[in-house]
Amino acid sequence: MTTHPPDTFIDFLERPMRIADKLARKQTFSFEIFPPKGDLPLETAKRAAGEMAADAPDWISVTYSAGGSGNSANTVPIAAAIERDLGVTALAHLTCLGSSKADVDAFVSSLEASGVENVLALRGDRAPGREAVDFTHASDLIEHLRETAPGLSIGAACYPEGHVESPSDEADFAALYKKQEAGADYLVSQLFFDNEDFYRFRESCARHRVKLPIVAGIMPFTSVKQIQRMAFTCGASIPAKVVKRLVLAGDDPAVQAQAGIEYACEQLRDLAANGVDGLHVYSMNKPAIAHAAHAALVDCGYLEA
Repeated sequence: MTTHPPDTFIDFLERPMRIADKLARKQTFSFEIFPPKGDLPLETAKRAAGEMAADAPDWISVTYSAGGSGNSANTVPIAAAIERDLGVTALAHLTCLGSSKADVDAFVSSLEASGVENVLALRGDRAPGREAVDFTHASDLIEHLRETAPGLSIGAACYPEGHVESPSDEADFAALYKKQEAGADYLVSQLFFDNEDFYRFRESCARHRVKLPIVAGIMPFTSVKQIQRMAFTCGASIPAKVVKRLVLAGDDPAVQAQAGIEYACEQLRDLAANGVDGLHVYSMNKPAIAHAAHAALVDCGYLEA
């Protein structure tokens, strides 16, 4: 059972804390937010993080986009504010495709100067004009970070149903093993809608000598269009029970979103009952999703109220 929040003076002194250390001592619970796009104020993301912090997550991750749809310039200030103003550990995403070693070093230096010591090392999505410069794979980035920033706690991504670009399961697990050997401390999974896919993946990791803690990532679906987009871009399969939920929800967007949150909470409770290393909620800057996930995990005993 996870206990939240740590209220002792010693625990207070430990914050911010390396996520690898958190995972070594207990099961974890965390959220993700993304930097604002376009005219969305930076304060909006900070306010969302502040509301999520009320649920005492073990960390809040902040996404990063190198030339993509997000705003990587805001990743550091948001992560720094989470650490400094909210007293919550921040996990900064870092993608490497299209970046030079100098770009990465500058980003890491700004993180370290802000007191952020946790990074999720990712290759990043392919896009027109974004070609490999110094890094071709996430494992290349992890190796570089381990050599140049030994104080960082480094997470990496994993894919319960396989990476969409992977030619085979064996290639997928070979890539995971390479991330482990390059110096990753733990794995955070891509979203999935059938927990059995995660359980099979966890067993396969053990057979392929991947021994890192695996945090299960859950994203509630909020609409038919969103789940169709996720299925295409992430390679996540849509089980029949999800389709039935959407059919029953009808055309009302609010009812569709509530059905997605309820289904995600069912996933979280089941994962908690099956001894996962941690649970990570892709909360999409929506505190209501974070609060619902927290309530579900309190209800099943994974978290304390």
